[in-house]
Amino acid sequence: MTTLPSGVRVVSERLPGVRSVALGYWIANGSAAERDEQAGLSHLVEHMLFRGTDRFASVEIDQIFDAMGAEVNAGTDKETTSLFSRVLDHHVEHAFDVMSDMVWRPTFGGLDAEREVVLEEIAMYEDDPQELVFDVLGEAIFGAHPLGRPIIGRAAVVGAVTREELLAFHGARYRPERVVVAAAGSIDHEELVALVERHGPSVEGAPAAPVGGDRNGIPQEERRVRFVRKDTEQYHVCLGGPGIPRDDERRFALRVLDNILGGTSSSRLFQEVREERGLAYAIYSFTSHFARAGEIGLYLGTRGENLGEALGVIAGQLERVREDPASVAELDRSRENLKGRMALALESTQARMNRLGTSVLADLPILSVDEIIERIDAVGHEDLLALAGELLDPARLSVAGIGPDEELLRAALAPVGGGA
Repeated sequence: MTTLPSGVRVVSERLPGVRSVALGYWIANGSAAERDEQAGLSHLVEHMLFRGTDRFASVEIDQIFDAMGAEVNAGTDKETTSLFSRVLDHHVEHAFDVMSDMVWRPTFGGLDAEREVVLEEIAMYEDDPQELVFDVLGEAIFGAHPLGRPIIGRAAVVGAVTREELLAFHGARYRPERVVVAAAGSIDHEELVALVERHGPSVEGAPAAPVGGDRNGIPQEERRVRFVRKDTEQYHVCLGGPGIPRDDERRFALRVLDNILGGTSSSRLFQEVREERGLAYAIYSFTSHFARAGEIGLYLGTRGENLGEALGVIAGQLERVREDPASVAELDRSRENLKGRMALALESTQARMNRLGTSVLADLPILSVDEIIERIDAVGHEDLLALAGELLDPARLSVAGIGPDEELLRAALAPVGGGA
């Protein structure tokens, strides 16, 4: 890893025997750093990176990567924006030149057209209850804190923002000290550093502006129930609550616990709700980690006639996991699952680049495979018992629901703390 005088951090991993290079820009900017009146601008800016620069028109960007047999893509989440590609090694300089121009020098042309694209994306999500329910859960868990807002933003904000406002937003957020360049594959580190220096930002004299938002604040814990009425065939329900931040060493134990509860096809929730009783097609648990907070939860999709029974089974499994979080066989299986998935994922240059970029941007240590395995193997029954007792009490779990009848859902919630 190299930190340039501009503040940009460059991290790479050379992998022998491959011809590809995964390249990524990682920017410390996401929806959690937005003020209410900016909700959705991080996501909109990410879209606008593809609308061209002074040197490359939008269609040229597509043509350049198509000609390489590659593609360039991007994503926005709560705390990060990323732009990434995977190319053959002899295309690295050209690809990085274009990507750098997109990140540092977008023109924000074609705003009206891209605004409509994002508004259609917002409408698409709002029409999809299986996606929307997670945004409803975020608001239920985090309330008015920015972590509770949808990453995709609000139509009113996206529909009204001007090009000048987007340029100012980009200038405040896409600062060198907030950027990591990551690469993995057939790449020499010093050559990558030289590329970053050659194609990097032109920010001489540009003042660092405050970004706003409450990114560093810790949400106040409060149980909430949120319901959105839609004429759906199924009820889409999430139970969730605050988790642990991304630098908490207990994150390895939480991954083991999540596997056992609902993260795999052999998990307790999947076996009891779906396989044994046929009460749902989709049932699983999940975790997320942020700078100062986290989120844990589970998702259930089921018809109204099965809702009460399914939630009763879930309540039973939550009680069981707090009393006995893992048998010897479950603990061994979960640990081996995590180690196997990690090893398989790290055969991908894209996955290795993602690991580098996210770790450095989050100021987390880049652990070796052996170090990760050591931490997973160190997870014991007592670690799981403590986490389950702290995080999985139904009395602290908020509820998000989407379906045709709010009263039916609230009545069905009785086993998991009620619908008050």
